[in-house]
Amino acid sequence: MTETMTWVAAGYGTVLLLVAYGIDQFARRAQTAHEKQQTPGFTYHEDHDAWQCPEDQWLWPQSFDPDNRVMRYRGSPTVCNSCPVKDSCTTSDDGREMKRMIDVWPASESAKFHRGIACAVAVLAAAWPLATTFTLDDAAGQLLLLAVTLGIVLASLPLWSHLRRTQAVPEGVRFKTLDENLADRTVVAEAVARRRTSYASDRREPEDA
Repeated sequence: MTETMTWVAAGYGTVLLLVAYGIDQFARRAQTAHEKQQTPGFTYHEDHDAWQCPEDQWLWPQSFDPDNRVMRYRGSPTVCNSCPVKDSCTTSDDGREMKRMIDVWPASESAKFHRGIACAVAVLAAAWPLATTFTLDDAAGQLLLLAVTLGIVLASLPLWSHLRRTQAVPEGVRFKTLDENLADRTVVAEAVARRRTSYASDRREPEDA
């Protein structure tokens, strides 16, 4: 009976650890699929730290939002406004914007929520064999469960360390909040509108005297 309890507790703890990693991997794949849906045809090039659009144009880093820890990239308004597929790409007149979370997984609040669930399951995975240890009279079984508990704790450390880790802010990047980015877009949009108005006035035929 004691031996059975020992192996059941060890197996149950191991299964729970696998479930914890399964939850984390499932959430990561779901977020990756969601990000691909948000960036159809766009490719991020880490060596250039830039996005490449389906029309072979580049979107370069413009600013870093410290509140949301998001790097914002933007295409040239001149290029984007003359692009043949602009209507299906963006409604903005100041260039297509892309963003990238600079922190490693998990970065978003949703990702941290799922990582938290995975960590909670990992705690249960370690607690089950540890609690069972105190119910056994067999020294060999106790040592086995203590070893299993230690192994589970060590195996779950990546879940906890990545939850706390944040990546350093890239050098040479301007710090801008979301409000500041929106204000910059407004300024650029007004400039584009003034240029269009100017171009339209230039095309008017002079009135007959």
